[in-house]
Amino acid sequence: MVSRIEITEIVMAEKGNSDRWSGAITNLSEMASNLDSLQNLLLNKAVFLDDDSFAKASLTAHQSRTIKVLEQRVETLERELDAAITASARARSEKRQAEAAQKAAELHAQEVTTELENTTKVFQLHMEELRAKQEEITKRDNDIKLLEAIIQTLGGKETISTSVQKQMF
Repeated sequence: MVSRIEITEIVMAEKGNSDRWSGAITNLSEMASNLDSLQNLLLNKAVFLDDDSFAKASLTAHQSRTIKVLEQRVETLERELDAAITASARARSEKRQAEAAQKAAELHAQEVTTELENTTKVFQLHMEELRAKQEEITKRDNDIKLLEAIIQTLGGKETISTSVQKQMF
């Protein structure tokens, strides 16, 4: 049969908790061992002679039960602490992933915005070039009309376009 001290030592070795918890568990284990020894002595070899001895034995039994409850509570708290630490680590990991995803989305949005701005600049340059060519075409068209008017005035009533048509046929 495994004693409480051995169980407590195994639990302490497995969990590797802080010095404070280890000290508390050690103290509780020693008290439990002492109380078990005293209880066994009282049950096996002692005869209750007076009320004082009975009261001490009752107190010892009560303390033993209290120690068991406290040991169970310590183990429960250790499990809860481990679960909280695990949940905290998971939450930190998820937060880092979310931050990385947000940063990637911001970079993508910035790239798209830059590309859109560049496309807009290129479009504006093309529009300016088209306007300049349109102005040049309009100016040449006006020059042609002016030359046609001068030719008609100087040479006759025939326009250049009709003379070109006559030459073609």
